[in-house]
Amino acid sequence: MIQRSVTDKTTHAADESNRKRVYFVSLGCPKNRVDSEVMLGTLLNDGYSVVSSPQESDVIVVNTCSFVEEAKEESIDTILEMAEQRSQGGQKLIVSGCLAQRYHAELAHEMPEVDLFIGTGEYHRIGELLSANVLPRVAVGKPYYVADHLSPRVLTTPQYSAYLRVAEGCSQRCTFCIIPQLRGKARSRTIGSVVAEAQALASQGVREVNLIAQDLTHYGDDLKDQSVTLANLLRQLVKVDGLSWIRLMYCYPHNFTDELVELIATEKNICKYIDMPLQHVHDDMLARMQRRTTEKITRDLLTQLRSIPELVLRTTFIVGHPGETELHFRAMCDFVQEFEFDRLGVFKYSQEEGTRSSRQTDLVPNLVKVDRYHRLMELQQGISAKRMANQIGTVMEVLIEGISDETELLLQGRTYGQAPEIDGVTYINEGCDGVCAGDIRLAEIVDAGSYDFVARLLTSAETETVEKF
Repeated sequence: MIQRSVTDKTTHAADESNRKRVYFVSLGCPKNRVDSEVMLGTLLNDGYSVVSSPQESDVIVVNTCSFVEEAKEESIDTILEMAEQRSQGGQKLIVSGCLAQRYHAELAHEMPEVDLFIGTGEYHRIGELLSANVLPRVAVGKPYYVADHLSPRVLTTPQYSAYLRVAEGCSQRCTFCIIPQLRGKARSRTIGSVVAEAQALASQGVREVNLIAQDLTHYGDDLKDQSVTLANLLRQLVKVDGLSWIRLMYCYPHNFTDELVELIATEKNICKYIDMPLQHVHDDMLARMQRRTTEKITRDLLTQLRSIPELVLRTTFIVGHPGETELHFRAMCDFVQEFEFDRLGVFKYSQEEGTRSSRQTDLVPNLVKVDRYHRLMELQQGISAKRMANQIGTVMEVLIEGISDETELLLQGRTYGQAPEIDGVTYINEGCDGVCAGDIRLAEIVDAGSYDFVARLLTSAETETVEKF
């Protein structure tokens, strides 16, 4: 049950004064955003309206993240900010998400201003909890719930784009990662459920779906049904009318089958874009992190993926994990220089209590972590600028997003190689007349920076010529 975002109160003309009003803050990753969208849908069904400021609300919800230290700090700061709003207006303050799942006992003691803490497996019960005669202080248990095509959901993304979560939780055991403890074991949806939601999204005008999971390439493993695989799911999704771009996010570097590579290479509607967090490449560090792969296996996979024409590769690395020496770090830099990733993000290792890495004693000093972060990012900036410049003069599809965030004189869009929110954008400086958000148009890249393109939209005659070939 997919609905559009309803932050404009005029959407609900019928007796707004009798409706309870909710204000949402959603932090963290796209998976968290989907949780927020399901909570919004649940509350909308229960008679709430959504407002755009905390001062207007009866209920404030902060959906938190606690993946790394910086995310925890942002979550705490946001809760305290909303608590100040609550003290002025008397609203109920609800804290949900990973921070609530992880620290509910401590937070319930230290933050009396919060009325309810909801864990990652209970968020779908938010309406039921709020309507209880006595509001419980904590609703946290083992995460088992998986939102599906029947779950109420209010999209908060632009009308042409949406995240489509195909699984919840993670069964990998990376030593640095707290996610399995926060989200539970991997729980995949059926192919039928995912396709039904994709059809509903397309019927609402969505042109681009970004497939997400904690571990996308292991989709279906937990169902013990050999027919439920990512490749078979993609075969069904490409048949959904209206979907133009299907993007793969959060791919694990093993279980990437030849069948999957072939599909990405040959299916027009599957973006030639792969987001695959590698985290490290040196065998010593891969073993410490328990990544269940090796440098050779990673090299072989990347070489195979590079055989896909025009593929855009995105990855992330961690610097400063316990035991990482300068030799290990230089090996990672050499690897990055060799494979020239199109997009690359870097995390400074965050020591998370409850993980096995947090028990390792050979810690890397923070100053060294910061230095390695900047060195790797500087290396990647040069690589990115080079690869972006190589696209000048090429013609590619651009998904129009609307007026540029930088200036009203330009339009803004994204190519297939620019995922929403995490990658750069394409600024359009010519051919803007008659173009609407959600249109997919051919454009010539006329300039490039380290992360963004500048492009002109082709004329109708030019488009016809290109399409003939």
